Amino acid sequence: MKAHILQHVPFEGPARIGQWLAARGAQVSHTRFWESAALPDPAAVDLLVVMGGPMSVNDEAEFAWLAAEKRFIADVVALGRPVLGICLGAQLIASAHGARVFRNTEKEIGWFDVHACTGTKDAFEFPPTTTVLHWHGETFELPPGARMLASSAACRHQAFQLGERAIGLQFHLEMTAESLRAIIDNCRAELAPARWIQDEAAILGHAEGHFAATHALMDRLLDWLTRPHPGGG
Repeated sequence: MKAHILQHVPFEGPARIGQWLAARGAQVSHTRFWESAALPDPAAVDLLVVMGGPMSVNDEAEFAWLAAEKRFIADVVALGRPVLGICLGAQLIASAHGARVFRNTEKEIGWFDVHACTGTKDAFEFPPTTTVLHWHGETFELPPGARMLASSAACRHQAFQLGERAIGLQFHLEMTAESLRAIIDNCRAELAPARWIQDEAAILGHAEGHFAATHALMDRLLDWLTRPHPGGG
């Protein structure tokens, strides 16, 4: 498996996803946009992972590479290759397919439940309720043809599937103790008291109790995305 990771800032890396890839002997390449915006041939990618970041998909004037990144994501999706977007990555998949990305009514930061949506035939199935880590202030409309997979009280669109092999997650199943500490250290200013924002002590205090379940769900989702399809591919 040749996996490519689009990473937007040094402190939001693949974490558990990297562990899953290593366990399967995958060849992993990266585009680290703070260093270089070079992108591979979409046809050479067996799995694309699009990570999070503090910027908005609408910040093309500040981050000129965003436009090319969206075209690249759309090209990989069009080839039918597995694509996973995390937080900003999910918003980029949505934007790349014509959906609007905009500020959510409230920021959602901390460990909160998401609830699986019903009626998603032939789509990835989330548990009925799962406690996951959130760190976002924006949300997205569903791209045309996408199916909503999960929702939360603070943000309606939490997960979606586009076609058979592209999934966007507004939340973070990939976080480990190390990556959680990194995002807190770099984004601590966002932890202002609010209804859907936990403080640092609460976020760190709840983490160990949730990592086993979120990592198991992350692994299952990646296994599902990269499953063999009838006819090959």
